[in-house]
Amino acid sequence: MITVLTATYNRAYTLGRLYESLEKQTNKSFEWVVVDDGSQDETLSLLEEFQQNSSFSIKILQQENAGKHIAINAGVPAGTGDWVLLVDSDDALTSNAIEVINEDLQNLDTHGISGLCYRRADLAGNIIGAVFSDDDTVASKMTPTEAANHFLGDLAYVFKKSALLKHPFPRFKDEIFVPELLIWNRISDEGEILYFCSKYIYLCEYLPDGYSANFFNNLKRNPQGFGLFYKEQVLREAGAVRKLKCIVRYFQCVVFRVSNRRKI
Repeated sequence: MITVLTATYNRAYTLGRLYESLEKQTNKSFEWVVVDDGSQDETLSLLEEFQQNSSFSIKILQQENAGKHIAINAGVPAGTGDWVLLVDSDDALTSNAIEVINEDLQNLDTHGISGLCYRRADLAGNIIGAVFSDDDTVASKMTPTEAANHFLGDLAYVFKKSALLKHPFPRFKDEIFVPELLIWNRISDEGEILYFCSKYIYLCEYLPDGYSANFFNNLKRNPQGFGLFYKEQVLREAGAVRKLKCIVRYFQCVVFRVSNRRKI
């Protein structure tokens, strides 16, 4: 059993695409846990409609708007799967995604492994980031930081539930975002992550109101979460230039944190 975990906020207009991709899965050995992060649109009624008509189990959780990271914290213990696939509410899966993951879990030695990672592609099937000619059946071991610098694009992670439970996202007052890489790095400190360089299972679209399109505003509004990330990231980056960028970002966060306090 795999738990597909989705945190959503005012995404009623995109959830249908994800739901349809789950209905098309060639392997139905999964459940869908959805955490509604205080949506004010038709998200809840839509999810309830999905729940009544779906060919797989759907669990719906609700919380006051606290951010995707807190929604993930809430969703992980609600799932029954030993492995958790994180999927954003404005994205979708390839029809064989669950089948691919299950086959890899059966064929690989997962002792000491805390996660698997696959590529993401756009809705047309073009891999996002660097493209490699590697055999997509071969998995490479690296850290999430190394992977970010190697693939140059967002990735699709599947983590052991126990690892996510052990490393929940921190919560900061009046902030609703913490970079996911902070937790992915901590998870990899305890168990290796296997990366498939050319195998994609995840389809995504970057929307104008998404986090990727609003990085600087998110940094300004969430300086404690970003500050903690960049403080740890300085030690994880190998190159001097990348370390310097993290230091600069960290001090930006310090300035924003002071500025935000003055506004209060």
